[in-house]
Amino acid sequence: MANVTDLQTKYSKLAQEYSKLRAQNQVLKKGVVDEQANSASLKEQLKQRDQSLRKQEQEMDSLSFRNQQLAKRVELLQEELAVSEAKGKKGKTKVDSPSQHGLQTQSVFDEDLQKKIEENERLHIQFYEADEQHRRQEAELRARLEELEKDSEQHQAVVDGLTTKYMETIERLQSDKARLEVKAQTLEREAKECRMRTEECQQQLRRCQSELNRQVKQSSSVIQEKVPFNDTKFSDYNSLNVPPHNRRHQLKARDVAGQALSFIQDLVAALLNFHSYTEQRVHIYPRDSSIEPISPLNQKFSQYLHENAAYVRPLEDSFLQLHQSITEDTVTVLETVVKLKSFADNFSSYTHFLQKILPYQLKSLEEECEATLCTAALTAKNLELQSDMKRVTSVFEKLQNYINLLALPSVRQDAMPQSSTSAVFTQLAACLHSLHDAVKEMSKHYNQKAGLEQELPTITQKLCTTTECLLGSLGSLTSSTGKIATFFSNNLDFFTSSGYSPRGGAVALNPLQAESMLANKKKAAAYIHAIKKPRPQSVPYREALSNRRILTSSTESREGLTQQVQQSQEKIARLEQEKEHWLLEAQLGKVRLEKENQRIADLEAQLAAALGGSPSLQTAAAGTLAQNHEEADAEQKTAGKETTLCTSLVGMLCTTPTVEHVGDEESREQLIKTHYMTRVGELTTQLQISDSKAVHFHSECRALAKRLAIAEKSRETLSEEVKLANQNITRLQDELATTKRSYEDQLSMMSDHLCSMNETLSKQREEIDTLKLGSKGNAKKNKGR
Repeated sequence: MANVTDLQTKYSKLAQEYSKLRAQNQVLKKGVVDEQANSASLKEQLKQRDQSLRKQEQEMDSLSFRNQQLAKRVELLQEELAVSEAKGKKGKTKVDSPSQHGLQTQSVFDEDLQKKIEENERLHIQFYEADEQHRRQEAELRARLEELEKDSEQHQAVVDGLTTKYMETIERLQSDKARLEVKAQTLEREAKECRMRTEECQQQLRRCQSELNRQVKQSSSVIQEKVPFNDTKFSDYNSLNVPPHNRRHQLKARDVAGQALSFIQDLVAALLNFHSYTEQRVHIYPRDSSIEPISPLNQKFSQYLHENAAYVRPLEDSFLQLHQSITEDTVTVLETVVKLKSFADNFSSYTHFLQKILPYQLKSLEEECEATLCTAALTAKNLELQSDMKRVTSVFEKLQNYINLLALPSVRQDAMPQSSTSAVFTQLAACLHSLHDAVKEMSKHYNQKAGLEQELPTITQKLCTTTECLLGSLGSLTSSTGKIATFFSNNLDFFTSSGYSPRGGAVALNPLQAESMLANKKKAAAYIHAIKKPRPQSVPYREALSNRRILTSSTESREGLTQQVQQSQEKIARLEQEKEHWLLEAQLGKVRLEKENQRIADLEAQLAAALGGSPSLQTAAAGTLAQNHEEADAEQKTAGKETTLCTSLVGMLCTTPTVEHVGDEESREQLIKTHYMTRVGELTTQLQISDSKAVHFHSECRALAKRLAIAEKSRETLSEEVKLANQNITRLQDELATTKRSYEDQLSMMSDHLCSMNETLSKQREEIDTLKLGSKGNAKKNKGR
C-alpha cells in the first residue's frame, strides 16, 4: 500500500508539473503568435511606407523635370525678352501698342514664373519633410523590428527550452513508468512467492501442531501410566529430590570469578600504592623528615601505614583461593563456597585497619591546616578530604557487613533465608557504586589540593613527585572501583539467580545434596564412558553427493551403456572364437610335432642299425632319410594349403584331408573330444552368468518401472501445480491491468482537469492584464487632458 500511495503522489506531482508547463507553453505560444502578427503588420506598414515613398520620389522626379522645363522656358523667354528689348532700342519708331502688349505678356510670364518657383519651393519643403519623416519612421520601424525579432528569438529559445524540457520530462516519466512496471512485476512475483511460502508455512504449522498434539497425548498417556504421583507438586517431597548438575552455571561462575579476580588484583595494587605514597607524603609534608623530625602523631600514622601490605595482600590471596575452588566438577552456591568466609574475614581485617588509621588521617590533615603556609583554600580542601575519608571508611564498613552476610550460609545453612539473598546482592551493588563515587570525589579534591600546593613558594620537587604518584594511585583506585561496580551490576542477575534447585521448586541447596549431585555426576560420566562405542565410519557428505550425481548420470546414459555392452559382448564372442581356433591349431601342431619327432627317432634307429652293414646301405639309408624329410615337408605344405575351416557354435575346427595312421586319428579324436568338453563347460558357466545378469537386469527393470510410475505421478502433480500457477498469474495480470487502467484514467482525468484550470487561470490573467493596460491608458489620457 505504501508503494501505491507513493506512486499516486509521484503521478499527481508529475501531472501538476506537466499542466504548469503546458499552460506556460500555451501562453508563450500565444505571445509568439501575437508578436508574429505585430511583426507582419509592421512589415505591411513598412511596405506601404515604401510604396508611398516611391510615389513621392516619382512625383519629385516629375516635378524636377517640370521645373527644368520651366527653367528652360524661362531662359528662352528671357532671351526673347532681351532680343525684343534690343530690337526696341534699335527701332524707336515702333508703335506703342505692340510694346505695351509685350510688357503685358512679360508681366504675365513673370507672375506665372514666380508662382511656379514658389510652388516648387513649397514642394521641395514638403518633399524634404516627407523624406525626413519617412526616414525617421523607417528607422523607428527598423529598430522596433529588430527588437521584435530579438523578442521572437528569445521566445523561440524559451519555447525550444520548454519543448526539450517537456520531452525530457516525458522520457523521464516513461522511464519511471517502465521502472515502476518492472518493480510492480517484481513485487507481484515476490507477493506470489510470499503467498506460496505462507501456504507452506501454514501447512508446516498444521503438521507441527498435529505432531505436537500427538506427542502431548502420547506424553500424557506415558505420564499417566508411568508416574504414580507428582513429587514436585509438594515442597516437602520436592526438597528430597537431588537437583541436576548445571555445567553452564559452573562455567559462568568460574568466568565471573576470574573477571572479579582481575579487578580485585587491580584494587589491591591501587590500595597498596595509595597507602605507600600517603606514607611517603607524611614524611615530607608539612615537615620534611630529612631536615627536622616529624610530629609523634605522623610517626604513629606512618608506622600504621607501613603495615598496610599485611592487611591488603590477604584480600588477593583469599580471592585467588576462592577462584581456584570453583571448577567444573564442583557446585557453586553460597552454601558450598567455603572460601568466601576467609575472604570475608580478610576484608573485615582490612576494614578494621581503615578504621584504625582514620583518626590519624584526620589529625594529619588538621596538622597540615595548622601550618604557617597553609592558605584558606588549602584548609577548605583539607576539610573536604576529611569528609571524603570518613565516607570511604563508612562505605567499606557497609561492604564488610554485606560480605559477611553472604559468607554466613557456608558456615550455617539457616543463617540467612533464601529470599534475602537477592536483596543483599542488590545492596552490595549499590554500596560498590557509592564507593566509586566517594573515591572519585576524594581524587578530585586531592587534585585541587595539589594544584593549590603547586602555587606555594616552599614547594619541593620531592613533594611534587610524591603528590603526582599519589594522584596516579587515586586515579587507578577510581578506575578499579568503577570497573568493579559496573561488573557487579552487569552480573547481578547471575548472582541473584538460583543455579541449583530441585525441579519445580526454589529450595536452597544443602551440602549433602551437593555431594549426592557430584556422586551422581561421576556415576553418569562413568556409565556414559562405558557404553560409549566408536561410531562407524560413514560416507562423507560431499562424496555421497558426487556418487549420487554419478549414479544419476549413469541412469541417464543407460541406453548408450547398453549399446556399448552389446558391442563389447559381440567383440568378446568373436575374439573367443578366434582364440579357440588358434588353441586347436596349436594342439594339432603339437601332436604333429610329436609324431614327426617319433618318426625321426625311428628313422635314426633304423639308420643306426643299418650302419653296421655296407656303405651302400648307409648311403641308401641316408637317401631314404632325406627322402622322408622331403616327404614330411611336402605333406606339411600340402596340409597348409588344403586346410579347411569349419565354424559352428562350439568354435572353429581345422580339418586336413591327409592320410594318417590309426593312432593319429585316435589321438586327434581324443583332443577334439577334450576340446569340446572344455568348451561345453565354458558355455555352461557363461549361461549361468547370463542367467544371473538377466535376473539382475529384470530387477533393475522393475525398479525403473517403479521409478517411472513415481515420476509420472510427480509429473501429474507438477502439471496441476503449473496449471494453478498459470491461473494465479492470469488472475494477477488481470488485476494489474485493471489497476493500471484505473490509475491511467484517474491520471488523465486529473491532467485534463488541471489543464482546464490552467487555461481558465491564463484567460483570467490575460483579462486582468488587458484591464490593467486599459486602466493605464485611460489614466494617461486623463493626465494628458
